[in-house]
Amino acid sequence: MSTFVRADARSVDALRPIEFVRGVQRHSSGSVLVRWGETHVLCAVNVEDRVPHHRLQSGGGWLSAEYAMLPGSTQERQRRERPNVGGRSAEIQRLIGRALRASVDIDRLGQRTLWIDCDVVQADGGTRCASITAAYVAVAIALSRLGLPAPKPIAAVSVGIVQGHVVTDLCYTEDSTAEVDLNYVATPSGVVEVQGTAEGKPFTRSRLDAMIDHAEQACATIFEIQAEALRLWATQV
Repeated sequence: MSTFVRADARSVDALRPIEFVRGVQRHSSGSVLVRWGETHVLCAVNVEDRVPHHRLQSGGGWLSAEYAMLPGSTQERQRRERPNVGGRSAEIQRLIGRALRASVDIDRLGQRTLWIDCDVVQADGGTRCASITAAYVAVAIALSRLGLPAPKPIAAVSVGIVQGHVVTDLCYTEDSTAEVDLNYVATPSGVVEVQGTAEGKPFTRSRLDAMIDHAEQACATIFEIQAEALRLWATQV
């Protein structure tokens, strides 16, 4: 009987190392480079003193996200998506926007729009999860500088089934061969979004429960890493 060994020798429930580098862009209200294993994403928040038409009479604000993979982020050069955003990027940026709107009380922003730009510097799986997780830290910094209410913590992580085993935080090698790939987004109080797909053979309810258990455990750890990053930032301002 063969022993299952992950691509990078982690245990099945282990996250890759996560590091937040704050203040990367001095002109943004909040900016964070997350190094999540070999996936690196720059998330920046900029504030615009106006809102889209559908929020004009609300008295509150809005939050929107844009996502892109930079040309050198993958082994083969990514072509710049212009003039239109590609389908995958459009789907991911909508996910990032939905996730952060579950974190931020947009009714208390005033007539402002928070623009969140997530640019993948280097990709090795989990770029959408890294974007959401780092964007929360950048938004928390931006709102603090504006004197606005802090966002609720929000984090995201990928889980899946690889060679029949439930694993946490898939790198690209695992993601590209996984039988199931699932992205999980949550706050400490509950689930925001779950996206899961079987690549061929359907998976059972018990396997889904196991993946959710892995994801919840991982998010609890990520919340602690985010909180520590924000504590360090607060001591330096």
